[in-house]
Amino acid sequence: MKPRKGSHSVFSVRLHFVFVTHYRRKAITASMLERIREMFAQVCKTMDCELLECSGEADHVHLLVDFHPKHSIAAVAGSLKAATSRMVKKEFPDEFKKWYSKQSFWSGSYYVASSGGAPIEKLKDYIKSQDAPRE
Repeated sequence: MKPRKGSHSVFSVRLHFVFVTHYRRKAITASMLERIREMFAQVCKTMDCELLECSGEADHVHLLVDFHPKHSIAAVAGSLKAATSRMVKKEFPDEFKKWYSKQSFWSGSYYVASSGGAPIEKLKDYIKSQDAPRE
């Protein structure tokens, strides 16, 4: 994928997120996962990010996001989780009530890792090989 441009930057940041349901309950159905995927894409678009991939299981989801660095990672994760949690409560009330009463749909924590690009050792070697000024 090509790097993107901001007003004063060029960037290529891909993040792998994992969101787990509250209490790791197996609450996600196939129709719910499809709607969650749509909401993730919509939220990403509003935050100048792009959802590259999304899938999951009954108790967690994985997202690959092309991230825009004008936002913090925590702000993007929070927006993604908050919007989908509200949507699940509203659009899937029977499924939600089966597992939860007032809690949020998602666990309070999340996993995120950078992904893509050159391996770390190659980057280290490249940085070390720079022609540093000599006095």
